[in-house]
Amino acid sequence: MIRLERVNKRFGELQALKDVSLSVAKGEVLCVVGPSGSGKSTLLRCMNHLESVDSGTVYFDEVAVRPPLHNGKRRADSERAIEAIRARVGMVFQSFNLFAHLSVMENITVAPIHVLGRSPSDALLEANVLLDKVGLLAKARAYPHELSGGQQQRVAIARALAMHPQVMLFDEATSALDPERVGEVLRVMRTLADEGMTMVVVTHEMGFAREVSDRIVFMADGRIVEEGDPAMFFASPRQARTREFLRSLWERNRQLGAAAGL
Repeated sequence: MIRLERVNKRFGELQALKDVSLSVAKGEVLCVVGPSGSGKSTLLRCMNHLESVDSGTVYFDEVAVRPPLHNGKRRADSERAIEAIRARVGMVFQSFNLFAHLSVMENITVAPIHVLGRSPSDALLEANVLLDKVGLLAKARAYPHELSGGQQQRVAIARALAMHPQVMLFDEATSALDPERVGEVLRVMRTLADEGMTMVVVTHEMGFAREVSDRIVFMADGRIVEEGDPAMFFASPRQARTREFLRSLWERNRQLGAAAGL
């Protein structure tokens, strides 16, 4: 469904992605893990064309999207193609990005009404279904500041689903949450995976990656170092850099457990 071929992305002197090639099949749950600064979020943003690539090609349903600029001039056809893809891809960020002045219900219905052209009554009915799905139907009239972080993130997921995406991208969706709120968001994501939603999840939640993903990609220094199924990734990683990463996670968790008296 999504395919990247030798994608490179640079921010000034920093090369965030280096010859990255990757494919995501329909219905697959792909988790992307790695240390901070490894290029994970940039990879996701290039998939959704929030960042244009410097070289290489991004395909969506085997249709190549050309970079929007060519010789300093903007391509109108590329802009239209990118807008069409964004309409088919939902994205949930680390920060919730809800409209503070709109209620939960308004946050979910505003895009279907004004972008998809749905009637307010139809958008309202579907929003109720989605809020029930994420366990927040009782909060329909609340405003973002009245919600916990976990509740706000679940609203953000419902808002993305209201656009009927074919793919959902999650960029560290739980990293800004208190530990006790992480589980409620992961439960919603597990439900989507069980329902067959194509998902690319940048995460530091190794338990979720182990239990839910079909495949794990490990990134470091802008490159894909290793990829494989969860059993192989955690039990017998092939690359030394992957083993080092997993050892550091184990050691950090051991220290946290010791500090908590566990």
